[in-house]
Amino acid sequence: MKVLIDHPIPFALAHGGLQGQIEQTNAALERRGVEVEYLRWWDDKQTGQIIHYFGRPGGSYIDFAHAKGVKVVVAELLSGLGSRSAGARFLQKSLMQTAQAALPKSFLSKLAWDAYQKADAFVANTKWEAYLMQSMFGAAPAKVHVVTNGVEEIFFQAPTIGSEKPEADYLVCTAVIHPRKRVLELAQSAVLAKVPVWIVGKPYSESDPYYLSFLEVQKRHSDIIRYEGGISDRARLAQIYRQARGFVLLSTMETLSFSSLEAAASKRPLLLSDLPWARMTFGADAVYAKGSLGPESLSPILREFFEKAPSMRPSFKPLNWDEVAGLFQALYEKLLR
Repeated sequence: MKVLIDHPIPFALAHGGLQGQIEQTNAALERRGVEVEYLRWWDDKQTGQIIHYFGRPGGSYIDFAHAKGVKVVVAELLSGLGSRSAGARFLQKSLMQTAQAALPKSFLSKLAWDAYQKADAFVANTKWEAYLMQSMFGAAPAKVHVVTNGVEEIFFQAPTIGSEKPEADYLVCTAVIHPRKRVLELAQSAVLAKVPVWIVGKPYSESDPYYLSFLEVQKRHSDIIRYEGGISDRARLAQIYRQARGFVLLSTMETLSFSSLEAAASKRPLLLSDLPWARMTFGADAVYAKGSLGPESLSPILREFFEKAPSMRPSFKPLNWDEVAGLFQALYEKLLR
């Protein structure tokens, strides 16, 4: 069995959780002995039996793969769609149905909705995304498989006695500095609530006005908002999680946050935006706040979470990457049978 991994956006143009998901999937499959390569679009001699596509390929892409006898597994993140209201989703589906009846096929092909009728299997990070794939795009239920992201082993490891400082007086947020992650609003809320927060992450562009506004708040209140940029040292990041009182992510759009799983593996209490992906994943093991709340409304929620976090004992345990790779391997073998 040989698996080819494909994705349409170069990592150099946009870093984020999806990059980690792809790299960790590749590494874990290799550890299980699966022959896996990144698809080389320029190499007409490359072969494989399955393409695992992170994103949504066009229908013609799938047709070409099938003509070569290659199965296609589609793993699309539905962050924006999954964060919309029921009314907005209903309107979107109505518009999709109208477009499919009225617009030419050449135009519709660019939207790639037909991928959900043509691919051999679909991977959803959450039950919520699985529902959206079926209800919005008409994916056959038997083809939809829920496989969550995994977490690296270092985040599960308990610290040895005396090796780390005791729990510190800060909350941690690891996220790209971007409006959809609401890191600026979190910083403003923390200032109002007088709650120390350590922000870990970097922007897509250092000239982004949102990032510059965040830096301005951070510099004015460096006693409350700690910021050193992104942290690539996984051992240090795991230590930051373990010493924090809790983890906060108040994004407006999300699918299954990498950082929330890392925090959960580190047994940290979670404060998350009240979105379906979060409730379906963590249930009673997290505290929720509406993602639309402004800093003034968020500040008392943040303060209460900060005060109660030391007494919270979450029980949710995510999968590790080897367990995730095992689920993918079983799916691939099923498809090839």
